[in-house]
Amino acid sequence: MGFPFPNGVTSYLSGGLFLGLGLMVMYLTLGVKAGASSFLSSTLTYVTPLKAERSSRQWRLLFALAMVLGAWLYAATHQAFFVTAVGWWRLALGGLLVGFGTRLSSGCTSGHGICGVASFSRASLLAVAVFMAVAIVTARIVLLLGVTP
Repeated sequence: MGFPFPNGVTSYLSGGLFLGLGLMVMYLTLGVKAGASSFLSSTLTYVTPLKAERSSRQWRLLFALAMVLGAWLYAATHQAFFVTAVGWWRLALGGLLVGFGTRLSSGCTSGHGICGVASFSRASLLAVAVFMAVAIVTARIVLLLGVTP
């Protein structure tokens, strides 16, 4: 299929459709606009003094566990376990930067990019524009510097 999608687009399309369907079902049944960072923060209230979303943390914990279990089941059934040559410290640094950005923007890419944009939230539209701009600039800088895993 070409450089951007060397393995085709089927997995991306099906993943996007299932993600959209799942979020639609959550919104229609629970009235909740879902985002991964809100699931994480509410789950952390079990072990930290955070005050976020304590009233709904049981189903949010179940959702967070289902995301992990679903990824593991897919990897196990498709023999597609994630392996990377990227050093652990780069992964940890990336995770910290993503966490910082998530708190700074009051949400994550899934919350802003899927639910927020779908509901025409101005804050989410701006956040997604900033996410994309930073990602493009970062990718270009990394490419110019010749950084490899």
